[in-house]
Amino acid sequence: MSQHESTYKPGSRLEHWMDERLPLMRMMHGQFVDFPTPRNLNYLWTFGGILTFCLVVQIVTGIVLAMHYIPHAEMAFDSVEKIRRDVNYGWLIRNVHAVGASMFFFAVYIHMARGLYYGSYKAPREVLWILGVLLFLLMMATGFLGYTLPWGQMSFWGVTVITNLFSSLDSIIPGLGTKIVQWLWGGYSVSTVTLNRFFSLHYLLPFVIVGVVALHIWALHVVGQNNPTGLDIKTANDSVPMAPHAVAKDIFGLGVFVILFAWFVFFAPDYLGHADNYVQANPLVTPPHIVPEWYFLPFYAILRAIPSKLGGVIAMFSAILILVFIPWLDTSRVRSARYRPIFKWCLWFFFFSVLALGYLGGKPAEGVYVAWAQFFTVYYFAFFLLIMPIVGVMETPSAMPRSIAESVLGGSGRPTGAAAAPAKH
Repeated sequence: MSQHESTYKPGSRLEHWMDERLPLMRMMHGQFVDFPTPRNLNYLWTFGGILTFCLVVQIVTGIVLAMHYIPHAEMAFDSVEKIRRDVNYGWLIRNVHAVGASMFFFAVYIHMARGLYYGSYKAPREVLWILGVLLFLLMMATGFLGYTLPWGQMSFWGVTVITNLFSSLDSIIPGLGTKIVQWLWGGYSVSTVTLNRFFSLHYLLPFVIVGVVALHIWALHVVGQNNPTGLDIKTANDSVPMAPHAVAKDIFGLGVFVILFAWFVFFAPDYLGHADNYVQANPLVTPPHIVPEWYFLPFYAILRAIPSKLGGVIAMFSAILILVFIPWLDTSRVRSARYRPIFKWCLWFFFFSVLALGYLGGKPAEGVYVAWAQFFTVYYFAFFLLIMPIVGVMETPSAMPRSIAESVLGGSGRPTGAAAAPAKH
């Protein structure tokens, strides 16, 4: 893929002059117009473009909101309400930003699930996958920091509970965890200092995400896109130019996504939030049930499933960091779960387990909820540490097509007439 030559031809004297000095248009044309993409990509591959759209929306709306937001414990809550009530179109900008965070995570979870199902983490895409996990971590950090800013009851107590988790390190090195917590807070309790520094980091991290996204796209265009068969592009018949084929599919997928996005923005902007967060933060009144945003609930359930405080913290962070090692934990030579009969059912149960953990994370940590959370937590780690290595060795893959083209066109995979593939790249 890295050897792909652009077919860009300058049309004017100015374009010729620019192409000789800074071939930016040639690079863009080669990477985003005639770049060879597998001809069998389905709509799950549109979520890469959808995530780019979400990132841009979050940055643009976030910059505007930052112009009116006041990071002060006494004024933050009222400044958010002022944005919604008094700032021109503030209600729309704030709704788009708040709903956009949930839609961003909704899209990234589908994007990750697609990568797991079709083996997009396997060689030669290990670095691409690791960059994706790094992006997920940055998103989670940004989302957590942003959740503190409305300064409602759930914001305040969520920060208090989550940052206090670091105090569990006191059981390893006495005093270390407490010092980290006080450093995060900027004092001996969550206060204006905490809010101010969290606001600064929340504003900064999206631009770090932009940089890592650039590396992610670069890595993608070096090794090329995976596809539902997991096979590599071998001939010109296996691929089509990115534009208009993949671009048209991306635009349609984005259009459907925007309709869902707009429905929440205009008809249910507060549906994905917690009711307690529309009550101003009060350090003297603890909510009966403290929960994070829905996209953190699976990991919150894992945290609470472990009786030990330190063990829960280690399990929660391990549940994310283990994703980095998937390319080496999966021992199968076949990428796509479509051709792995045993692994496919194990993977579907893994997806169900993550959804179940999300449900359990929103329930009180008591009785049967804890028991089920422990069961699904065990399966979560067993899937990566036992099922992936063992099933990859023992299962017999089902019959696979000889090429990408054959999976689409059947027979020899040779299109005829108007369906013929473009000239060789």
